[in-house]
Amino acid sequence: MLSNRSTDDLRALDAAHHLHPFTDHGALAPAERRIITRADGVWLWDSEGNRMLDGMAGLWCVQVGHGRQEIVEAVRAQMSELAYYNTFFKTSHEPVIELSRLLAELTPPQFEMFFFGSSGSDANDTILRMVRTYWDIMGRPDKKTVISRRNAYHGSTVAGASLGGMAAMHAQSGLPIPGIVHIAQPYWFGEGRHMAPDEFGIAAARDLERAIDAVGEDKVAAFIAEPIQGAGGVVIPPDSYWPEIRRILAERDILFVSDEVICGFGRTGQWFGCETYATQPDFMALAKGLTSGYLPAGAVAVSRRVAAAFHDSGAGEFFHGYTYSGHPASSAAAIANLRIIRDEKLVERVREDIGPYLRERWLALADHVLVGEARMTGLIGALELVPDNADLSRRFAPVGQVGTLARDFSFRNGLVMRAVRDSLIIAPPLVLSHAEADELVALARRTLDDTWAALKRDGRVR
Repeated sequence: MLSNRSTDDLRALDAAHHLHPFTDHGALAPAERRIITRADGVWLWDSEGNRMLDGMAGLWCVQVGHGRQEIVEAVRAQMSELAYYNTFFKTSHEPVIELSRLLAELTPPQFEMFFFGSSGSDANDTILRMVRTYWDIMGRPDKKTVISRRNAYHGSTVAGASLGGMAAMHAQSGLPIPGIVHIAQPYWFGEGRHMAPDEFGIAAARDLERAIDAVGEDKVAAFIAEPIQGAGGVVIPPDSYWPEIRRILAERDILFVSDEVICGFGRTGQWFGCETYATQPDFMALAKGLTSGYLPAGAVAVSRRVAAAFHDSGAGEFFHGYTYSGHPASSAAAIANLRIIRDEKLVERVREDIGPYLRERWLALADHVLVGEARMTGLIGALELVPDNADLSRRFAPVGQVGTLARDFSFRNGLVMRAVRDSLIIAPPLVLSHAEADELVALARRTLDDTWAALKRDGRVR
């Protein structure tokens, strides 16, 4: 449509008409806008011909890599046959039926029923309503409070942002809504280095116990958590954390929601993060890797316990749904994508091959003076940036400036990494090769060197 336009023209049009997500538009100059034109495998190209390694798999989602013609053809064929129909009014169609069957095969055994939407945000909106409605059906209407964690991310809708624990999001629009309580996050490097990691993991987990006791078990409906906090900065919990959470939940009649939007579909080396940490959720929020981002889709996996209440209680209609619930083309994309992940054994590859291969090289970046900690599980990792890794008591101030500086160097060097506070994070496609992993680490090290040199020129480090 605009292929004959220059990059400057495209940037000007973008600035004139496009409001971007999570953006300070007053500070975003037209010249800073990147126009991505094509992608293949783990690589992106922009309108000026620059090639970049997609270290973030799009936005945590392109598990099978860019340009998979199997998915393109599946969508084309489906749209030629049935481009759209809704799943309201006693109606269904073949793609959503097959997707539901396939998800029942791939998810943990307690999940046999799935509710569909368009994103992870609306999946968590759906879960909030289902959790509260479940307890109404069970004759316990006082169980309405949901416990989440500070610095968690569960979407940017009103319900999703409220469930999440992002302070900047809560500062806008009067969030969170009532009935949401936030507890400590298991962020050892940022908040727990005065304790041994396992000691801190148990202490952070027991904040859930304290919150339940403070609110009252009879009023707590659910606990929601990401297996690894993604947008919060790849917060990988200490090994002691999830076993203690399991103990606390097992002793109480409280539903558990595993937000698998980022961790699901192979990212952690298992199909789902709850399998990596051996938790037993009643709900899973699914999106992103469900279609590898080829089309929008989200889903809620609903356990037998909860589904039985909605099916068998005589409670009547659940007044909830979306125009695009189970969209046929999105369902076709998801089916093709999941078959690629399964048939090419990408989950096993992350667990046994590329995950360990990249992790060894990624953790070696901790020898850089700018890196306070390098961490990785599966194919999701972070580098904590500090003024001097020989003195971890010192951090950069104001928070975020150095992370942003390093991210910008990373893009210039041809590697897409994301900055969260003063950390750099990655989550590359699951199809990353060994040679591409080597290049990713080499570009990350160059980015660290460039950032360190810039900080020295400015007198911010010695």
